[in-house]
Amino acid sequence: MALERSDVEKIAHLARLGLNEADIPRTTETLNNILGLVDAMQAVDTDGIEPMAHPLDATQRLRADRVSEDNRRDAYQAIAPAVENGLYLVPKVIE
Repeated sequence: MALERSDVEKIAHLARLGLNEADIPRTTETLNNILGLVDAMQAVDTDGIEPMAHPLDATQRLRADRVSEDNRRDAYQAIAPAVENGLYLVPKVIE
């Protein structure tokens, strides 16, 4: 699917982009190159290939799930303007 000059002008208008007359041919060529790449990628036969979560098929190393800091909630809430049952109270912002 190749884009015409009018297509690029319409896309620029919808995206609220101000393109100069000199930029339109270069932008049209760039967008057509991108669409050509997408078409080439769509043409690749991927039947029988499972999707991968990572291109290198690597796994994430996870750290141990353990407490690493002291519980300082009481100290933080002692200086808060309003606290109730361990929760910070804030003004209502929806009318």
